Amino acid sequence: MPSALLILAQQDYQDLEYAGTRQGLESAGYEIVIASMKAGKCKGKFGGKEKATLALKEVDVNEFDKIAFIGGPGACAFINDPEAQRIARESIEQGKKLGAICIAPTILASAGVLQGKKATVWNGDGQQSSVLESAGASFTDEDVTVDGNIVTANGPPAAEEFGRVLASL
Repeated sequence: MPSALLILAQQDYQDLEYAGTRQGLESAGYEIVIASMKAGKCKGKFGGKEKATLALKEVDVNEFDKIAFIGGPGACAFINDPEAQRIARESIEQGKKLGAICIAPTILASAGVLQGKKATVWNGDGQQSSVLESAGASFTDEDVTVDGNIVTANGPPAAEEFGRVLASL
């Protein structure tokens, strides 16, 4: 069975983005594994509760077919996290399919994997698109954008489509 790694913030991941992405991947036959800063409880912005079985430092990218960073306010903690950046870079180096939704594409930008790529991001205050552009990406302002092995999405309404598109890559 193919497997997908979903990376959630320990606190304040976006519940709807997680649920929609998970549904899109599971309906395509993917087994879901959850990682976060450390193994253990993760709490959603709207009260969801999930358990991360892996800490980021334990993630072996080789073990997964797809990897996605889920957004929400808590995802900002990953932007400058060396382990999150390692996972993003190794995913691309190994030809894995990599996704990020909401504010999480800024994690991919900080890891340097969006250089020369088209990408979208939640752009509520207009700042996130400039983060992508300053990392060499072309901001599309689409709900879901695919460029090569990378799929990005802009927020909760796009979550199920994001999960389906990631699964289909």
